[in-house]
Amino acid sequence: MHTPKFWQSRFPAALLLPLSAVFGALALGRRALYRSGLLRSERLAVPVVVVGNISAGGAGKTPTVLYLAQALRAAGLRPGIVSRGYGGQQQGVVQVDPQGSAQHFGDEPLLLARSSGCPVFVGRDRPAAARALLAAHPGTDVLLCDDGLQHYRLARDIEIAVVDGQRGLQNGWLLPAGPLRETRQRLANVDAILFNGGQPELGARTAPNTPRFLMQLLAHSAYRLAQPEQSRPLAEFAGQPLAALAGIGHPARFFATLRAAGLHGFSEHAFPDHHAYSAADLAAIAAPTLLCTEKDAVKLAALQHDGNIWVVPVAAQIAPDLAAWLIQRLRALQPPTRH
Repeated sequence: MHTPKFWQSRFPAALLLPLSAVFGALALGRRALYRSGLLRSERLAVPVVVVGNISAGGAGKTPTVLYLAQALRAAGLRPGIVSRGYGGQQQGVVQVDPQGSAQHFGDEPLLLARSSGCPVFVGRDRPAAARALLAAHPGTDVLLCDDGLQHYRLARDIEIAVVDGQRGLQNGWLLPAGPLRETRQRLANVDAILFNGGQPELGARTAPNTPRFLMQLLAHSAYRLAQPEQSRPLAEFAGQPLAALAGIGHPARFFATLRAAGLHGFSEHAFPDHHAYSAADLAAIAAPTLLCTEKDAVKLAALQHDGNIWVVPVAAQIAPDLAAWLIQRLRALQPPTRH
């Protein structure tokens, strides 16, 4: 999504504060009902790890889930992934077919299904999606929930909050005056905070006792959309006329990643998150070579475009080792499950 510019300042956002007060009271009351047991959270037979954020807009949740899924598999665990499936047209609960379409399943679940090596189930009802995954894949021993920090119907054992380290929490106000789905004090209740870029000073102030991690998204190569086996180092694109396309939560981050890899002077084309691309979108971009994200690629592939489109995979580099921390926590887990 494109976040409103007024979220970066106090005015004119302050005009919406009465609505934010109502939103905050509803959000706080809803969480209190789950914590008190008046509303029931469903506990599953395996640990549930929720990767989410407290603000609207892209923060890097999906790359984090992919990083954790790959690390857990390398450690001998058998993770499964549950997602809401934003942007998809599926009805009910379904398993994502890696050969399917982003239009049907959603771009992020399809990317996870193709890249993680894990079963991925999507559905508006996350507990139902989790139950279906465990029934279809009984060997699964841990569930990763892509987004869903505020979806309290699914009980969770570990919460990881991802924060955009560049934008921070912007003006720090609740929706709609600001970007927050919950107050910043919610960060003191999660198990770990992961900052995507920037510096984690916010966590030090808001949640001084919560483990903090710093993530960088790195890109080194690109592969041709029409021929994925054809790959080139990004450095080989330097000096060429380029365009960069991104339909993600924070397109500027992708453009910055390309510049960090040594590419400059390319035209930037930002689209809304989960944008459904058309041939007209591509025709409007006047450049012989187009670079895009993997999330965009799963949708662009359906256009069967013959142009020179190259996909830039990004890898999450996290310090200290978030995966090692998570594996240690999973091994030490003791009931009861926390809501």
